Amino acid sequence: MNSDDWKARQASSFGAIASIYRRGRPSYPTEALDWLVPEGSPRVLDLGAGTGKLTEQLVARGLDVVAVEPSDGMREEFAKALPGVPILAGAGESIPLDDASVDAVLVAQAWHWVDPERAVPEVARVLRPGGRLGLIWNVRDEREAWLADLGRIIHVEGDQDMHTNDAVAGPPFGPFEHTVIEWTHHLSPDRLIDMVT
Repeated sequence: MNSDDWKARQASSFGAIASIYRRGRPSYPTEALDWLVPEGSPRVLDLGAGTGKLTEQLVARGLDVVAVEPSDGMREEFAKALPGVPILAGAGESIPLDDASVDAVLVAQAWHWVDPERAVPEVARVLRPGGRLGLIWNVRDEREAWLADLGRIIHVEGDQDMHTNDAVAGPPFGPFEHTVIEWTHHLSPDRLIDMVT
């Protein structure tokens, strides 16, 4: 299996376990959202919205949010969690929004699934002048011995590296800013199993 086929297989695997994914996936630190969402960004696109973890936080801030997600299963779980928040079928390479229709595009835990050569022009197309592309990941702090052990246990040969595309966007975006926000997310044993699953 070539790397593109492997990536497509991994990317499409989440929908079948969307409810488990929602239970196990952490949210994002408030400080990260403060940093990513510029003042005066009333309309935000959550691209690759999954089950709505980021969308939920953006809506709680009073923002007008539209979500785009390629997976049927993830969209179904999203609709259960966030009834009334629009979620559209689409992907980074094909965003079902009008030109210049959002102030910010946020991609949480998903930029590594897109083809930047096709997604960058699409993101630029839907952003209003002066808009912002914000990318965010939760990354295990493997300085903690038990988390390093967990990382080795759950790593599968050929897994998609979440960091390969984190700085790959290119014109018209840039220069990119980068920050690391350390935070703690507490999981019960059951939720840890959900996260690993």
